Amino acid sequence: MMRAWQMLSLIAALLPVSAAAQEATVRYGSGPVPFLIRSTTDNSIIQPVMKRFADLNPDLTITYEQWGSNALFARSRADCRDGSQPADAVLSSAVQQMVWLVNAACAQPHRSPAALALPPSRRWRDELWGITTEPAVIVYNKRLLDGAEVPRSRFALLDALRAEPGLYRGRIATYDIAVSGLGYLFAFSDSLEATTFGALMEGFARVDAVATCCSAEIISGVAEGRFLIAYNVLGSYVANASAPEVGLILPEDYTLVLSRAYMIPRHAKHKKTAADFLDFLLSTEAQDLLAQAGLVTQIADAESGLTASARRNIPLSPSLLVALDANRRALLLKFWSDTFGQGAGP
Repeated sequence: MMRAWQMLSLIAALLPVSAAAQEATVRYGSGPVPFLIRSTTDNSIIQPVMKRFADLNPDLTITYEQWGSNALFARSRADCRDGSQPADAVLSSAVQQMVWLVNAACAQPHRSPAALALPPSRRWRDELWGITTEPAVIVYNKRLLDGAEVPRSRFALLDALRAEPGLYRGRIATYDIAVSGLGYLFAFSDSLEATTFGALMEGFARVDAVATCCSAEIISGVAEGRFLIAYNVLGSYVANASAPEVGLILPEDYTLVLSRAYMIPRHAKHKKTAADFLDFLLSTEAQDLLAQAGLVTQIADAESGLTASARRNIPLSPSLLVALDANRRALLLKFWSDTFGQGAGP
């Protein structure tokens, strides 16, 4: 057991850690019982859900801390290792990091009808649960690109970069996987799934594509016309951007679908409240609120134009631990750095 923990700690130590802690803190309710949530989800997006849970639980004062994924992982890992007081609940889009925490015995189990009703890809060991369904999309500027001309698959994007490199030079963006746990997850998933991955990275290198930190910066860049296209952007942030000039495409070859992972830390002070919050998040009422916020998306239907076979759920499973293998990560980061130059890499 000790050797397994040491091995996991060695892998985790190789991950880049942001110097920043929480990015924002918001409180809901004014009851006598404190309840602390740490999450990578923007408060502005999840606010209606938090307000409703606070209304239903007037005994709580809920502190909602918004974190970057790598910093949240580092803090959660340290709390688990040191036995210090952690958050009562953790919600992260970097689900590979959450699987690591569960595998390192950092989580508290919970069983309920709502949790057990989740499909296997969104539930692991009764200790990790997928709350949302969010596609990774191609984003484009509607004013500068005709919708009919926007690449609708990775193959079409490759063809466009080869046909008009001058048009796209410096105007393609994606997440920097060295600083974004979510971006790393998408790139890792692409490297397993796509026969186009290597060619796409070469295409990005030829047109001086830009790797940057976060969804808001990428989407604003597309809205302003600095970028024509952004690749592998989380669709929920596009839906909440209030930018009518920004359109999105669900890639037709396959679309990655993320479920943000929820965990109750093993040393949490208010485990029952955290379990109640989980069951609320999975309730019809909360799922409807999450859908209104763009965090729950039905993408395999006639309106989306995406076939069910093109949907690729990122499962909550031990297979994601491969993404954190030190050698595998180093190779992917090196490949990424070679593609994007000095803007990427640790």
